[in-house]
Amino acid sequence: MAQKIVAGNWKMNLSLKEAIDLVESIDQEDLDKDVRVILFPSTLYLQALSEKTKLELGVQNFSEMDKGAYTGEIAISQIRSVGGSIGLIGHSERRMYYKESNDVLKAKVNQAVEEDFDFIFCCGEPLEVREGGREMEYVSRQLKESLFHLPKDKIKNKIIAYEPVWAIGTGKTATAEQAEEMHKNIRFWLKEKYGEEIADSVSILYGGSCKPQNAKEIFACENVDGGLIGGASLNAKDFTTIINSFE
Repeated sequence: MAQKIVAGNWKMNLSLKEAIDLVESIDQEDLDKDVRVILFPSTLYLQALSEKTKLELGVQNFSEMDKGAYTGEIAISQIRSVGGSIGLIGHSERRMYYKESNDVLKAKVNQAVEEDFDFIFCCGEPLEVREGGREMEYVSRQLKESLFHLPKDKIKNKIIAYEPVWAIGTGKTATAEQAEEMHKNIRFWLKEKYGEEIADSVSILYGGSCKPQNAKEIFACENVDGGLIGGASLNAKDFTTIINSFE
């Protein structure tokens, strides 16, 4: 059975003091013990935060290379050395703003697997694809070209986050039915490729403007195993409410 997970992606927000204050506030909350909670702060803050909290910490991006002359990049070994244990791959903002292709993301997946580094693989369609009715084809291709080359033993218990890009920061909101429809298809594609046991082991998170007001309805969907939370993760009370939204 897939693990319940709520992850907070802080993106390029918060000073170090604000980040420490936030983790200390979250630590004081009564969190659902059955939910895996992960925070993705600025990589700059990993070591300082790891000394302040027992919450799991990760990075929003990492290099597909193990080391070398790659100015500005960060290797998995460096991330581990300052307290990071998991990374995001293919977040919609990395795809859109930094033109990360399916091939680049496949290389990052391979590097993570090679170094036994946990990751959340992100997928999702922009507005023009959704309006054109091509969202299933689009997301299926993202998965097939960057993730579904892995063998069974390497994809078991991994995490996929579905982000309807058109519902992030646009004022548009995906319904619980729309979220479940895509999650159900992702689970089906996993079953087609890897079989039911593997498919049921993969946690599929929803990442499209999940908030305290809609988290309970979205998390009640059969194939939604949690959320990749953006803005609401910057507030301890809101984030806690989302974590505690599973029935």
